[in-house]
Amino acid sequence: MQTSFKFLRTNLYFLLVIPFMLLIFFSSNLNGGTTGKLSGRVVSQVNEPLPSANIQIVGTSLGASSDIDGYYNVINIPPGKYKIQFSLVGYQTLIVQDVLITTDQTTKLGAALEETVLEQKTVIVTATRPIVDINLTSSMVSLSSDDIQMLPVQEIRDIVNLQAGVVDGHFRGGRQGEVQYQVNGVTVNNSFDNTSILRLDRSLLQEVQVISGTFDAEYGQAMSGVVNAVLKSGTEDFKWNAELYTGDFLYPGSTKRLINYKLRPFSIQNYQIAVSGPTPLPKTYFLFNARRSISNDYFYGTRRFTPTDSSDFEKKIFKPTGDQKDVPLGYSNEWSGLAKITNKPVAHIEIGYQAILNSIEAKRTNFAWRLNPEGTPTQRTISLVHGIDVTHTLSNSTFYNIGVRQNYFKYTDFVYEDVFDPRYIDAGPPQSDGTYELGAVVQGVDLSRFMQQTNTYVIKASVTSQVTRDHQLKAGVELQYSDVEFGSPGYILQTTEGGVMVLRPKLSQPPEYPGISTYRPISISAYAQDQIEWQDLTLRFGARSEYFDSRATIPSDLQNPANNIAGAPKSYPIKATKKITVAPRLGVSYPITTRSALFFAYGHFYQLPGLGQIFTNSDYTILKELQAGGISYGVLGNPDIKPERTIQYEFGYKHELTDFLGMDISVFYKDIRDLLGVEFISTYTAAEYARLTNVDFGNVIGFTLSLDQRRIGLLSTSLDYTWQMAQGNSSDPRETATRASAGEDPRPRQVPLNWDQRNTLNLTVMLQDPKNFSFSAVSRFGSGQPYTPAIGAGFGQGLEANSGRKPSHLIVDLRGEKYFTFAGFPVSTFIRVFNLFDSRFANGFVFGDTGNPDYSLNTIGDRALLANPTRFYPPRRIEIGLTINYN
Repeated sequence: MQTSFKFLRTNLYFLLVIPFMLLIFFSSNLNGGTTGKLSGRVVSQVNEPLPSANIQIVGTSLGASSDIDGYYNVINIPPGKYKIQFSLVGYQTLIVQDVLITTDQTTKLGAALEETVLEQKTVIVTATRPIVDINLTSSMVSLSSDDIQMLPVQEIRDIVNLQAGVVDGHFRGGRQGEVQYQVNGVTVNNSFDNTSILRLDRSLLQEVQVISGTFDAEYGQAMSGVVNAVLKSGTEDFKWNAELYTGDFLYPGSTKRLINYKLRPFSIQNYQIAVSGPTPLPKTYFLFNARRSISNDYFYGTRRFTPTDSSDFEKKIFKPTGDQKDVPLGYSNEWSGLAKITNKPVAHIEIGYQAILNSIEAKRTNFAWRLNPEGTPTQRTISLVHGIDVTHTLSNSTFYNIGVRQNYFKYTDFVYEDVFDPRYIDAGPPQSDGTYELGAVVQGVDLSRFMQQTNTYVIKASVTSQVTRDHQLKAGVELQYSDVEFGSPGYILQTTEGGVMVLRPKLSQPPEYPGISTYRPISISAYAQDQIEWQDLTLRFGARSEYFDSRATIPSDLQNPANNIAGAPKSYPIKATKKITVAPRLGVSYPITTRSALFFAYGHFYQLPGLGQIFTNSDYTILKELQAGGISYGVLGNPDIKPERTIQYEFGYKHELTDFLGMDISVFYKDIRDLLGVEFISTYTAAEYARLTNVDFGNVIGFTLSLDQRRIGLLSTSLDYTWQMAQGNSSDPRETATRASAGEDPRPRQVPLNWDQRNTLNLTVMLQDPKNFSFSAVSRFGSGQPYTPAIGAGFGQGLEANSGRKPSHLIVDLRGEKYFTFAGFPVSTFIRVFNLFDSRFANGFVFGDTGNPDYSLNTIGDRALLANPTRFYPPRRIEIGLTINYN
């Protein structure tokens, strides 16, 4: 928490002054990529167009009038369910309830008004969501807060992994880090590793949009997919809700898990409260959400030893001084929250300020430290995303957004914060004995130390205009400035003094011990996009251009990288080149009947690799003593990397088979080029070193079949099946160098990627009586991912890379909820069960000589692994909770 307070003090100006200045200067809590559109035609009962009909979104200031042919468009609508009112003098007023608006999509709603000569009447009907959206031009799923509420999920990552084509965070066969995560239309990715810096609880989410196929030009820095979360906002009426639950892992009698089961009913706890409503200021609304989460892992160690114990390893005399208490080897304790305020100071202008905070303290489960758990490092994370958004509606057909964000992330991983902490020296390095408790660590501490901090400022502006009845234009720009720091905040080195091995702390000594490295790259992007909706045809096309400057240097002559080869051309640092890309995007949806449509999408997608990869070990002066056949300096970084590139093609067919059953089938292909990989460079003295560059490649081909059954009575279901083949020359950028150092052939070859799961099946079944109960079950089946079989031990034991297949798996999760009223408050109790059948395997670890997680042919050499229960998938987990609402 001390680190958190330091951060808040040093960023007080941006946290407080900037928002208030902007509130003064601007007179929306929404940004580009967070609103939808409503369009249709108003006609009479005899199908004649009705011009000048008034279309009003009830409860908002949004609306439009129909044109001379009866057509209308309403833009800039926040996602959610609305009442839409159609009215015209001389005709009955029509109100359509429960009209669902989704982000970046058009909801079609026509109206037929009945003429009346007497008093004007109002007709109320309820909208039915189309079972398939024939206007979509690519594969996309939008889940509303109601959808999310019914699923056995807690965070946004749980929601994402349930979608077709997503396997453990990999979208359609792409590498990790190829997905753009956004909150209210602005990126929350950490440029260090291209992952989201936030863990978003489901209670914050108004809508989640997951795009697993091609995507529009407004989305950049992604090659495989986009996840856009739209957060809830303040309300005009005072509301609050609270949720709490507790739980534990439940697997009695499961002897194959190698754990003596013990019930710990409060090992998982969660407390959440949300309050929203008006403020004393006019037209100003707030939302506040706070959450406390405690989660202990299922495997407990015993504090038999302490880090400073001193055992006699020569005589095999062990002297434990621990308190013998059972403690969780892994845990995660989190504070998180959202504060949001929206203001409408004048007509047509909205201002919103929001701040999202995560603060997490955690430990990873490490079986080797089960008897000395205090010696493992603690991971601490603080994430803050905050900023202001302004939306100005210029007319019924045009509006623009301006968003300013600060995305702050800090992660530390060490046992003691201070490198000079005497406990490092007192404890010493980890020590164990192979004959005692299968080599468990019995004294010492983990000496590794790491820190990573990213401070990114984002300015994003976009304008949207319905220029004609059929054309909607959108254009925008985005500027990102990042301050990226990473490395070891000091080292604990083992040195020899007087023939005795001792530990000594050291801050930094570049290039061998670089300490904390700092980089300040800049990126600028711009896009333009046209959406044409002509009759039933939908056409979306656009282009995106991106500029990136790493603001770093590389040697001018890679054959003399450290400028230390006598007689060779002089080498000196030069600036890395600036990178510019242009990416066209196209999507077409063509209805062939009123209930079916074909769609096609194509696009170029570029993304910079994580800056942590390209900047790590990028000081080439470390090669000053490089000699032919000498020591290895690992793989050097390369600040001059080009963006990675993927070309995607998608073709699909949608069909509303019946009024309650829809089908969607899509075929996709991805050509992946310029992936981060390794090249070997020879110096003038014939010495060789490895560095990162754009040499890896791959391709993915597959198809997805989805069936969606609308609720009949109490029952609704959905099923999706994905077959895909993901291949490439390497699954990891450093894989080529690893193969070369192991004496294997480093030349490129095409093999299945580590996450090449050929068959994936997701089935969701829901039963719901809205005022009584709800129940959902999610079943996830996956065929085995690749592994490299081994035929023995030692050099050359591996067969062809990834030529084996792990066992298939099935995971089933449940959620049930009962609604009732207590003391006048709407209350519900719920239960969630994860891994219902206590499956022990789901594409995890397998022994190379058997392809099985349970047994090995080398029982002596693998005896520690055979005794390690953490190699299995986590056991059954049950959570029981209570929610209370006040509306």
